Amino acid sequence: MDESLLIEQLKAVSFPTLGHFLEDGFADPQLQAMVPNVKVVGRALTLKLVGADAIAVNRALAQIRPGDVLVIDTGGDHRHAPVGAVTCCAARCVGAVAIVVDGAVTDLLELREAGLPVFARGTSLLTTKLHGRGDSAINQPIHCAGVTVQPGDWVLADDNGVLFLDTETAAAVIEQALASDRAEPRLLERLRAGEPVAQVLRV
Repeated sequence: MDESLLIEQLKAVSFPTLGHFLEDGFADPQLQAMVPNVKVVGRALTLKLVGADAIAVNRALAQIRPGDVLVIDTGGDHRHAPVGAVTCCAARCVGAVAIVVDGAVTDLLELREAGLPVFARGTSLLTTKLHGRGDSAINQPIHCAGVTVQPGDWVLADDNGVLFLDTETAAAVIEQALASDRAEPRLLERLRAGEPVAQVLRV
């Protein structure tokens, strides 16, 4: 499938509709949109963060290309926030379309003012430090909120949650999902008109 067409289709589809046709790739529901009213379609640039190392985050930021989503595996550290106002600004300035953190973020008001979509488990005052350990890994397979994420995977995210997909899986279901979206307004119209549920929905 032509990638530009797939991107267009992914931007058009309602992400929860994909949940009718897929079972895997959905992040833990505890991952929430920190910036509301957003919809993200991008490619994963992955970071396996070790030891709350801010230098590793900076190195990942330096590799972002336009259209990327920085996806951070904190290794279960949900206390140290690797993303705040400066990280968000840097990501946006190099073309990132979102940041996903399997952990905490900070500077919540500044993140919302900046407008770059950020997804995390919550917020924290405790932040990463300039350790420069060297044992974090960029663009390697990671685990984020219960999902194995490969570099370059599609990241689909909105106020309902986050979904990680490879191109083959996305292409296999997108037409069916878009068809379902097109049919939904008529279903709602029939229900609101008082038509019996058993005649409108599968029972």
